[in-house]
Parts: sequence; structure tokens; C-alpha cells
Amino acid sequence: MSREQSFMRVLDASAKLQWNVAMILEAKAVESEKVRNWLCNHMTSQAFTSQQEQLKGSMDVHDQLIEVIEGLTKLGQGMSSVLKVVLQQDSESGGDGVDGMFGSGGFDTGFGDKG
Repeated sequence: MSREQSFMRVLDASAKLQWNVAMILEAKAVESEKVRNWLCNHMTSQAFTSQQEQLKGSMDVHDQLIEVIEGLTKLGQGMSSVLKVVLQQDSESGGDGVDGMFGSGGFDTGFGDKG
């Protein structure tokens, strides 16, 4: 298998992964909407005996949301690093293969040079 074929397989796998992630995120969005509706109706001051309990409940929900956001950020960084590797390898070989798709200006993943 040639290098170009290997890179195309990596890109194909990356595209399939992104499709599956999009489906997962769509399901998460539906689930989040249901959770939001439930929270708006049930996380009221009448549902708690003290303000301390209400604060603890709100903080638990907040912590869960932060974990989801951190996970999505790591997933996005991982997927962009795969593309970055393919693009760097292609530009080092001097080919027009994948680099030609994005123009001669390169492709900015938006994460800077974090490694």
C-alpha cells in the first residue's frame, strides 16, 4: 500500500469517526433538551429543604456539564491532530494530494501549535 493510499484510508476513517461523533452529539442534544426541561421544572427552591442542598444539586449538574465539555474538547483535539499529521506528512513529501484540497495556504485546525 502506498503512502498516499494510507493517508486516504486515515482520512476516510477520520471522516467516518466524525460522522459517528455527529450522530452521538445529535442524540446528546436531544437528551440535554429533556434534562433542561426537567431541571427547569424540578430544580426549584420548593424541591429543597435548604439553600445549601439547592446549591449542591446545581453544582452537581454543573460539574457533569463541565465533564461533557472537556470530553468533547479532547475528542475534537484528537480528531484535528489526525488531520494535522496527514497534512504535515503530505506537505513534507511535496505532493499536491491532500494539501491541494485546502489550497496552498495550509489548513488551520484552530488549536495552534499545542503539539
